Amino acid sequence: MLISSFAFYIGVMLQAATLGKHIFDITGRAIDIGWLGLAEFAPIALLVFVSGSVADRYNRKHVAAIALTGELLCALSLVGYSISIQGNENPAVWPFFLIGIVFGSCRAFLSPAVRSIYPMVAPDGGLPPIIAMSSAVWTSAMIIGPAASGLLYSIDPWIPYATTAALTLIGILGILRVQFLREPPPRDPNEKVTLRSAMEGLHFIKRTPILLAAISLDLFAVLFGGAVALLPVIAEEQLGVGNVAYGWLRAAGGIGAAAMAAFLAVRPLQRNVGRSLLIAVGVFGLATIVLGDTSSYTVAFIAVLVLSAADMVSVFIRGSIVPLVTPDEKRGRVSAVENVFIGATNELGAFESGVASQAFGTPATVIGGGVATIAIVGVWWFGFPSLRKIDRFSDLDTSENPA
Repeated sequence: MLISSFAFYIGVMLQAATLGKHIFDITGRAIDIGWLGLAEFAPIALLVFVSGSVADRYNRKHVAAIALTGELLCALSLVGYSISIQGNENPAVWPFFLIGIVFGSCRAFLSPAVRSIYPMVAPDGGLPPIIAMSSAVWTSAMIIGPAASGLLYSIDPWIPYATTAALTLIGILGILRVQFLREPPPRDPNEKVTLRSAMEGLHFIKRTPILLAAISLDLFAVLFGGAVALLPVIAEEQLGVGNVAYGWLRAAGGIGAAAMAAFLAVRPLQRNVGRSLLIAVGVFGLATIVLGDTSSYTVAFIAVLVLSAADMVSVFIRGSIVPLVTPDEKRGRVSAVENVFIGATNELGAFESGVASQAFGTPATVIGGGVATIAIVGVWWFGFPSLRKIDRFSDLDTSENPA
C-alpha cells in the first residue's frame, strides 16, 4: 500500500507543481491559478456524499484503482494538449480547467477510499505508526515531485505530465495487490443508499466535538494559509528566480515535512496531543507571514520548510484522531467529508489566494492569510476545549463516541 501511494503521490505533486507554473507562464495572471483550484475543488465538494458512500459499500482498493485510472487519463490528456499547443503564442487555458474538473472528480472517490484502507492493513495498535509512515511517504513525494517538476518542465512541458502518467500506472498496479489484515463489517446487500445514510459522515462529525474541532481547524488554516498555491507568482515576481529554483522552492515544503515526519517517527507524540496541534497550526501561520514579507530566496525557502514542518505535525495528529474515533462502517463517509474540509480546501484556498492576489497583490494576500490563521488558532484554543485537552492518542476510543 505504501509503495503504491508513494508512486501516485509523486505523480500528484509533480503534476500540481507543473500545472500551476504552466498556466501562469501562459497567462501571467495569478487569478488563473485560482480558477484551476476552483475547477479541482468543485467536483470534490459536489460528490462528497456519493464518494463516501461508495467507499463504504464497495471494495475500497477497487474504488481507488478506478479513480486512479481516471487520474491516469487526465495526465495523458495534459500530455496531448501540451504537445498540441507547442509553438502557439496565445494558447487557450480552458482545457487545463476542464481536465482539472475531471481530475477533481477522480480525487473525490480516491481520497476516502485510500484513507479508509489504512485501518484495514494496520495491525492491532499499529494505526499511528502506519499513519506516520504514510505521512513520510507523502512528504517524500512532496520533495521529489516538485523538485523534478522544474527540471522536467524546463526540458519540455509535456514531459512532467508523461512522468505523472507512468507513476500513476505504477500506483494502480500496486494498489490492486494490497492485502487486507481485517475486513470491514459485512454490509446488508439489500440496504439502500438514502440521502440520510449518505450524509451520515457529516452528521457524525457534527455530533463528535473532537472531530468537528480538528477538521474545522485545518479547514480554515488551509483556506487562509494557502501560500503554496502562489509560489509560481512569488518565485517570479517577489524573488525573481527561474524554473529550477521554483521547483526547489516548491520542494522545500516536502523537505520540511519529511524532516518533521522523521522526527515524529523517532520521537512520537506521547502527551499534549491537542495543544501540539493548535501550536503547530499557529507556527504554520507565522511562517506564512514571513514568506509573504520577504524578497530573499533563502528566507522564503526556510519559511516554506517551517510552515510545511508545522503542517506535518497537524496532518499526523489529525490523521490519527479521525480514524481512531470513527467506526469502520462510517470511515469512507467521514473521510469524504474530511477530504472536502481539508484536502480539497487546498484547491479552494488556491482559488481564494489567486483572487485575493489579483485584487490586493501577492504579499498582502500571503501575509493576511498568515494573520488570519493565527487568529483562528486563538478562537479554537478557547472555543473547543475538548480538542485542547486531548492528552494521549490512547484516550480516544470509538466506543465512547455517539454512533
